Amino acid sequence: MPALLRSRLGALREFLEGQSASGLILIAAALAALLLANSPLRAGYDALLHRDLGPLSLLHWINDGLMAIFFLLVGLEIKREALDGQLAGWSRRILPGIAAIGGMVVPALLYLSLNRGATAGGWAIPAATDIAFALAVLTLLGPRVPASLRVFLAALAIIDDLGAVVIIALFYTQQLALADVAGAGLVLALLIGLNRLRVRRLSPYLLLGLALWVLVLRSGIHATIAGVLLAFTIPLAGDRMRSPLHRLEHALHRPVGLLIVPLFGLANAGVTLLGLPAAAWGAPVTLGVAGGLLIGKVTGVFGLMQLAIRLKLAEPPAQATTVQMLGMAMLCGIGFTMSIFITLLAFPGNALLQAEAKLGVLMGSLLAGLLGYALLRRAAPRSPGHGV
Repeated sequence: MPALLRSRLGALREFLEGQSASGLILIAAALAALLLANSPLRAGYDALLHRDLGPLSLLHWINDGLMAIFFLLVGLEIKREALDGQLAGWSRRILPGIAAIGGMVVPALLYLSLNRGATAGGWAIPAATDIAFALAVLTLLGPRVPASLRVFLAALAIIDDLGAVVIIALFYTQQLALADVAGAGLVLALLIGLNRLRVRRLSPYLLLGLALWVLVLRSGIHATIAGVLLAFTIPLAGDRMRSPLHRLEHALHRPVGLLIVPLFGLANAGVTLLGLPAAAWGAPVTLGVAGGLLIGKVTGVFGLMQLAIRLKLAEPPAQATTVQMLGMAMLCGIGFTMSIFITLLAFPGNALLQAEAKLGVLMGSLLAGLLGYALLRRAAPRSPGHGV
């Protein structure tokens, strides 16, 4: 096997294994948050999250600061996969791209069919897939799942993440402070200039990236967008496995997966179930989010996949049966991290609507994960010799 192919397969294996470990830790963090929010420790849990640490509260540092690093990693993965990975070339992008579009549009439409007026702003909540959670479920299934299906799910989720970033930038931006927007544009131009000058040291990019984050935070655009913009300027040229992009991505995988994402889950998954009014369990927001994830995702992803395959626009993942593709589509309904993140943007300051949306996220994600796991477990095991 050529050395370059071995290195790419090694990077893919590390990506999949890292995301899976992150998903398992995230599950533990989400359960801990639920226990804290529904125990005598609830008051202390809330007080700690809203304690000021300098200019921001701890919760804001996590959601606006640490999550900008998460989005930096997302941006690096999108750029790498688009230029040098599973999304390099239109033939590789067609099927996961079509499936991702279906998995965003159908859940949003299902949500809007149940919500109008003040609650319509949550339409994007069920449109996201949590790759860490989904790959964690695939890990539990071991060799029952073809390697091609794992790669396909990763590619689909990366395109889905890109869609979520665009949605946040276009639809969840507050009133703009034009001076800070202009400053952010200038810093971004300097970052692009460093890229064009083939600067390969990471320190200038990271220092300018910090300035970009501050300006974007002050501008009214959500601060996490700064992470994605910075990622797109990090060079990939040269020795692919030792490029600045690969070095930064490798350095971020463990702290993001094992610390930042679980901290986000611990800080934001704490829905106080015991204190919710009974009507919240059947509220339009709750049903719209849960139904979007559980029904809309599988309908959009699997339906458009099958349509594209039948029209011969794309080939199905190798060694994957129809039932396995259906199970994978069901796992796309696990929308935990990005869905909760969009919840905070969709209903700022409205504790009840946030709680209803989070309840829908938890219900829809849990059921989608369990059903997807059951389908894949019952599906015929693939033939031996096709490991990642």
